[in-house]
Amino acid sequence: MTPVVAAPGDRPAPAADGAGSKAAAEAPVERLIVGYEKKAAEAKSDAEAKEDARAKGRKAGETLSFERRLGTGAALVDLGDELKGGSLQDVIDAFEADPDVAYVDRDTRMYAMAGPNDTSYSSQWDLFEATAGMNVENAWTGGATGRGVNVAVIDTGYVYHSDLDANVVAGYDFISDAWAARDGGGRDSNPRDEGDWTLENECYSGSRASNSSWHGTHVAGTVSAVTNNGKGVAGVAYNAKVQPVRVLGRCGGSTADIADAIVWASGGSVPGVPANPTPADVINLSLGGSGTCQTVTQNAINGAVGRGTTVVVAAGNSNTNTSGFTPANCGNVVTVAASDREGNRASYSNYGSIVDITAPGGETAVSAANGILSTLNSSTTTPGSETYRAYQGTSMATPHIAGLAALMYEKNAAVTPAQVESLIKNNARTLPGTCSGGCGYGLADAARTLSAMGGGTTPDPDPTGQVFTNSDNWSIPDGDGRYVYSNINVTGISGYAPSDLKVSVDIKHTYRGDLKIELVAPNGTVRLLKSASASDSADNVLTTYTVNASSSQASGTWQLRVTDVYSGDTGYIDSWSLTF
Repeated sequence: MTPVVAAPGDRPAPAADGAGSKAAAEAPVERLIVGYEKKAAEAKSDAEAKEDARAKGRKAGETLSFERRLGTGAALVDLGDELKGGSLQDVIDAFEADPDVAYVDRDTRMYAMAGPNDTSYSSQWDLFEATAGMNVENAWTGGATGRGVNVAVIDTGYVYHSDLDANVVAGYDFISDAWAARDGGGRDSNPRDEGDWTLENECYSGSRASNSSWHGTHVAGTVSAVTNNGKGVAGVAYNAKVQPVRVLGRCGGSTADIADAIVWASGGSVPGVPANPTPADVINLSLGGSGTCQTVTQNAINGAVGRGTTVVVAAGNSNTNTSGFTPANCGNVVTVAASDREGNRASYSNYGSIVDITAPGGETAVSAANGILSTLNSSTTTPGSETYRAYQGTSMATPHIAGLAALMYEKNAAVTPAQVESLIKNNARTLPGTCSGGCGYGLADAARTLSAMGGGTTPDPDPTGQVFTNSDNWSIPDGDGRYVYSNINVTGISGYAPSDLKVSVDIKHTYRGDLKIELVAPNGTVRLLKSASASDSADNVLTTYTVNASSSQASGTWQLRVTDVYSGDTGYIDSWSLTF
């Protein structure tokens, strides 16, 4: 039996405390929006609307004033600094009693779509930072959460954590050696992590003592920690279910046990083990050992993929070529390298032509803040109290991709493992830092990958050329330097794009001067469509740009990238199109 362990080199960092935040109190209503019947004089004359506002104010015992006419034709009425003696409803009643008034709406405040309210979310740079995050937050904005998808985490098992437990389904303990399992027996239906601590020389002559890692719980939290619950961290696919499958105990785990776990997790049959009631759509293998891919492992993986399960594997943490590590060097898997917070290949990460994709794995040598924060247990031996801690490793990068795969299965339950791999790789973005040795197709981009799957991206031929449109709405982060992507996947056009490519943009925004708009070609070339300008205070961007794109291939994924460089105004990408 080949010993296999949690990808060696995964390193914890000191506990990270998240600063709490309270939801802003609802802002008071300061204005009303009054729509008049078309026949009313107030609908046509600002002077009449101004006089009507004064009259309604006198009736309600307040001082009201006409502020301006809206683009819809409605009148904006200011309620003054504060209502004197009456109530807001008194003022509304005064307007609604007038037969010339068609409607009255409160001018309520809206806000940029914020990230989740998990107290440590601001420390999860891996999900949202523009430089080297995986653009997960924008994937959520598009509605993806992983609902209805099962992810098996084949690892050390699971120790209870209140920020994860609601998303955990029944798993299994596949450790056949009672000494390694520490639970008094061999295989059983309880995948509880009993701790994987070891003593010096306990595993082999010269082996070092180590504390319990609670590795499987950390990995599971990255996949699907409960989100928007006002505590802890957020998971990539926070409505997906995680199935803990225990294969790693004291001194690692065996190839035979791991192969059986892969078969069972994907819905296959294992002698002596009850059938899995919730087969996995995705399997996460943040584990590995040196050597070639053994036949039993490859057969188990092939069977899983044949049953429609995507298998995601850590590349390893030895800063060497992945070709010498299994199961990363097996076929039919998505092999994941790790990047740091600056978008470089992490110093420990394996590399090479076998690597398919890179995801945030963190680098805690300088600061725990640069690691991957997730759910954990505080004990160094047997289970103790729950906590959170930042780790680094390709083991931490891998569940980012498993979580992304879960978002993809939610969007299209019929997607195949081959399509999952292809979509993730072909919609990656170039690593912003450096990578020597090979980091696959680059840094995975969750929002870009999901956008490329469709659901709003449709070809629309017209007499003058072929038009591709994306009508999905994408909220634009307000003034914090982050950008939002919207993708169009162009197919069926050979050769290069034209020198007069038409880029039609419909962006709803309350101060368009805040916006910088760029077009990113399939080869990564960035073309500036619009610069930010503080003096341009008009609403919305509704225009068509002509771009010389003749140096870029036409087919592939094109991206509209919008950055709000000033705070205070909000908006979203309504739709955009390319005409070839």
